[in-house]
Amino acid sequence: MQRATEGAVRRVANTSAIPSVITLSRDDSSPSRGSTMTSPVQLDSLIALALAAGREIMAVRAAGIDAQTKADGTLVTLADQRAEAIIEAGLAKLAPDLPMLGEEAVAAGRIPSLGARYFCVDPLDGTRGFAKGGDEFTVNIALIEDATPTFGVVYAPATGALYAGEPGRALAGHCDPRTAELRAPLTPIAASATLPLQSRIVASDFSGRNERTRTFIAALDGVTAHASSSIKFCRLAEGRADLYPRFGDVCEWDAAAGHAILRAAGGDIVRLDGSPLRYGQAQDNFLIHGFVAYANEAAKQAALRALSA
Repeated sequence: MQRATEGAVRRVANTSAIPSVITLSRDDSSPSRGSTMTSPVQLDSLIALALAAGREIMAVRAAGIDAQTKADGTLVTLADQRAEAIIEAGLAKLAPDLPMLGEEAVAAGRIPSLGARYFCVDPLDGTRGFAKGGDEFTVNIALIEDATPTFGVVYAPATGALYAGEPGRALAGHCDPRTAELRAPLTPIAASATLPLQSRIVASDFSGRNERTRTFIAALDGVTAHASSSIKFCRLAEGRADLYPRFGDVCEWDAAAGHAILRAAGGDIVRLDGSPLRYGQAQDNFLIHGFVAYANEAAKQAALRALSA
């Protein structure tokens, strides 16, 4: 497995091997909700890395999936490891001074010292569904600045769905799943600015069918859809849902990229106690103890009322 991972890294050892997708440098006339720091990378570079990782994941799937169980009881496959190796090598070329907090690196005991800026990566979000042959798994890459995700890319290799966000701009597009090449230019997306009479709630396929989630949905008299991986955040970012509740622990790399895209689209995330979600919580093993993602302020206030009911 180690040799196969090294081979994947060699294929992207030079960033010139990572194809340029589309120029997405920030338009300074766009409204910004992010950091005032000058970005160390362009969004198109992060997109290209996500697509490269996605191609590797699909190559592993074609060759046959070999799932193993990690020490924490979660699944890992060769695809997770090879995809993270590709992303880590690419980020090291793009921004050598910034550390990367990656799911598989943390599982292996490699936890970097994090400063105000770092990358947060889940190379294969939805490993359980991937191992079962499902299609709703994603590559997640985020840039964290001052404990807040500012740049994010979510790519679903099996379906070709691609979402990306930077301060003031959220985008979506579709790639050919066979080649990970864009079929058309990325187009702007935005979260819904108003809350409909019946809230549209998206919940996890695996963890979103519990009693607490049902109680939350009932308090809002909401209509529910289910999805897997970080696609749930993207449903809000593209205006197809208003709320995404999560009761129970998730890791920061599960949320960071989707959170960045949602913020770029006009939404955000709040913890279950109503406080802002901050990243880089090493003292808590990078865990998030539940949250509600929301599309707009009205949705946030409705969620907080439902949580306190």
